[in-house]
Amino acid sequence: MIRISGLSKSFGEVKALDNLSFSAGNGEILALLGPNGAGKTTLIRLMTGLLSPDAGEIFYDDINIMDHRVEALRRIGYVPENSPLYADMTSFDFLSYTAGLRGIKSNVFSRRLEELVEHLGLAPVVNRRIGTLSKGFRHRVGIAAALIHAPEILILDEPSEGLDPNQKYALQKFIKNFSSCGTVILSTHILEDVEAVASRILLLHNGVLIKDTTPARLKYLMPERSLGAAFRRITNGS
Repeated sequence: MIRISGLSKSFGEVKALDNLSFSAGNGEILALLGPNGAGKTTLIRLMTGLLSPDAGEIFYDDINIMDHRVEALRRIGYVPENSPLYADMTSFDFLSYTAGLRGIKSNVFSRRLEELVEHLGLAPVVNRRIGTLSKGFRHRVGIAAALIHAPEILILDEPSEGLDPNQKYALQKFIKNFSSCGTVILSTHILEDVEAVASRILLLHNGVLIKDTTPARLKYLMPERSLGAAFRRITNGS
């Protein structure tokens, strides 16, 4: 369970987020939408502990990230855009290294690795150097690293950027499967992905949450039944 209340963050005179509140539970896939500068990246950085808010609270279950940061962050897996990986490591070595940083015991790591290799289709590349992998496989390795500690919440920043249609389909399928027992927060500007997987849309504009709705409801705001048209209308894009 995620609960965010009254979250605000400024950078100098620029208010990146202004009194943002929402909650999400297991089984939900929330898409963060908004034009550049809407506050999506700031929100993700606050949720992952990379920034501290000026005001407001972030709870994972009943744990406040500001009071118990390490314990709260155990509950999330985060895959940043173009997730940084060590090109000279094999996929196995990188995942083993990540597990070590998380304090995961070797027997637990072996079990988690087997599960993730199967679920993410990593068998062909588990012993290959990351620098030799396609973008799609590198992204899957990044997701596996984010999931190695079995988090309840998965946060993805522009996850399908640069993926081909088959890779996008595989990623969408994985996101849906993960949401059956967890919560997904997805920041993207690709409306096709939103329509394919999201159960809710949080539409941000100038740091303010202006819509908390579903893809179907947002789409039906416009005669042409288009997410793109609704997005442009609401954010004054046209």
